Order: sequence, then structure tokens, then C-alpha cells
Amino acid sequence: MTVPGEIIAGDGDITINAGRPVLSLTVRNTGDRPVQVGSHYHFAESNAALDFDREAAWGHRLAVPAGTSVRFEPGLPRDIDLVPLAGNRIVPGLRGLAGGPLDPAAEPAPGEAGDTQAEAPGDTQAGEEPPSNGSPR
Repeated sequence: MTVPGEIIAGDGDITINAGRPVLSLTVRNTGDRPVQVGSHYHFAESNAALDFDREAAWGHRLAVPAGTSVRFEPGLPRDIDLVPLAGNRIVPGLRGLAGGPLDPAAEPAPGEAGDTQAEAPGDTQAGEEPPSNGSPR
């Protein structure tokens, strides 16, 4: 008998992040409290008490199953694996370090579409009202 909404997994193992490049780092929690980081959090923006190569971690997330997390105990080093964030690679919010696209925008070749100066966030055209929600965009 099955239960409504029940998920019945097939036989065999599921390999996560197959074929994805892996970055291995050692992380140490310099704080006095445990820090937990979720599976899809932009790792470079994780808690400031975590000591690791943030530049190398830019654009990466933990290589753990979705919905899980890793706990970093105070003073203890921990080896982790990271994989690049996929999809459109836009990270809004968090600690405000990325605040948008992770990768620099590709410059169009001269004469190609898009060969115009982009507006700065918050700029409005004549007669255009700024967003009512306070967003700069």
C-alpha cells in the first residue's frame, strides 16, 4: 500500500555532482559558536568567523546533498569539497558580497547588439517612476 504523496526511490545509488569540478578547502571556525552552512549557500559569503580562501570559493557551494548542511565547530579545522554554483549564477542578498551575477558580464564585440552603456541601478528614464518597493533596480 502506498501513502498519498509518498516518494518511492528506485534501486541503486544516486551520484550527486557527477562530472562537476570539485574544489577542496580546509575551513576553520575562528568564532566561539558553531556555524552551520546549507547545501546551496554561496560559500564565499558564509559566516565571517570561518577562515578559508574566500577568493577560491567564489561562485561555489558545498558538495553535499540538497537540503543538508555542514557544521563547523569552534577552533576545529574541517576539510570540505565545493562545486560551482550552476544555473544563471545570480546570488541575491546573503551577506551582500555578490549581490547579483557571480561572473563579470561578457563585453559584446563592437557593433554587436548591446553595444550601449548600461544604466546604473536606480537610474530612471524621463517620465519613468522608480520601483515602489525600494529596490534600486
